[in-house]
Amino acid sequence: MSGDFSADVAAVARIDAIPTMLDVVCQTTGMGFAAVARVTEDRWVACGVHDEIAFGLQPGGELKVETTICNEIRDSRQPVVIDNVAEDPLYCRHHTPAMYGIQSYISMPIILRDGSFFGTLCAIDPKPHLLNTPATIGMFKLFAELIAFHLDAQRQLAASETSLAVERQNSELREQFIAVLGHDLRNPLASIDSGLRLIGRTGVNDKAQSIIVMMQKSIGRMSELISDVLDFARGKLGDGIQLERRQSDSLPAMLELVVGELQAANPERVIESRLGFSGSVNCDSNRIGQLLSNLAANAITHGASDQPVKVSARKDGQVFELAVSNKGEPIPALVMRELFKPFVRASAKPQQEGLGLGLYIASEIAKAHGGTLDAVSDSDETRFTFRMPL
Repeated sequence: MSGDFSADVAAVARIDAIPTMLDVVCQTTGMGFAAVARVTEDRWVACGVHDEIAFGLQPGGELKVETTICNEIRDSRQPVVIDNVAEDPLYCRHHTPAMYGIQSYISMPIILRDGSFFGTLCAIDPKPHLLNTPATIGMFKLFAELIAFHLDAQRQLAASETSLAVERQNSELREQFIAVLGHDLRNPLASIDSGLRLIGRTGVNDKAQSIIVMMQKSIGRMSELISDVLDFARGKLGDGIQLERRQSDSLPAMLELVVGELQAANPERVIESRLGFSGSVNCDSNRIGQLLSNLAANAITHGASDQPVKVSARKDGQVFELAVSNKGEPIPALVMRELFKPFVRASAKPQQEGLGLGLYIASEIAKAHGGTLDAVSDSDETRFTFRMPL
């Protein structure tokens, strides 16, 4: 269809009540043809049709707009009702009835919510019919308003869907940018780390050596932040945390390694571990190690500094369980409800580092394994427990 009014024809076709309305119009008035028409300054297009007199129009069919009375209704926005053309002083010599051989005519404007004129609900017949009654005019007015309501609802839905699609696309672009940026930051960091190691082997003085160690710790911290950003971006893009899951005996060793690294990085803190289980576990041991690292780092950050952080792992029947607990101030109830969302921290300590992604990523790792990560916190203890079916 040139123009193109196919979208308007389709919009009317999606209104399930239109065929019933047109049928009721014809049955009630005795008219043989009824239609919903899209009318503009230069087009008259049938969008919905009920034809019992072989008028010959189908949805998508057109009449020359200047040959129709609907063109005049578009200007006046007032209904036109003709019981008998031959006896009507205004329309007895009008070109439209003469051209199309009609004796009765009724047309009601369809006005959309924003005040724009969509078209008309109209009916014609080659015989005279009594149309100019409050009941008939009221029915046409009601049907025209219902059609306008449905068209407005469709437009609003289409606008919302378009806005949502644009926002989703923008969100994906942002997250892809974060992912690419995080990936590309690894190379210059690796170069800086290699350069520092090389400088450290050249026999620098103690002060320079201490600066090198501090810079290497900063590089390590930046690498952790980049890893968190990448995991966050993958999760938000819909792919979730990626796993390399396999049946392996290496999980106990991986958990011991994580505990050892955390203890070395925090020599002033006590970490008590009970990792008394053996046998193979079907999992991504590196990701489970990352989960433990995030939970234990959270406990060290937020727990009481004079109390130990406790780590335990066990296999109980068909379930693997890993738990991390600490003493200290309980997590506020409001925070508990949002705890595993991005950028949420268990508390708001001064000079706290990190992006608040650790617990979110831990929960995503748990989900990727088909498991759960739960938290309970009161005045006695804060405890995070990961459970995974074996």
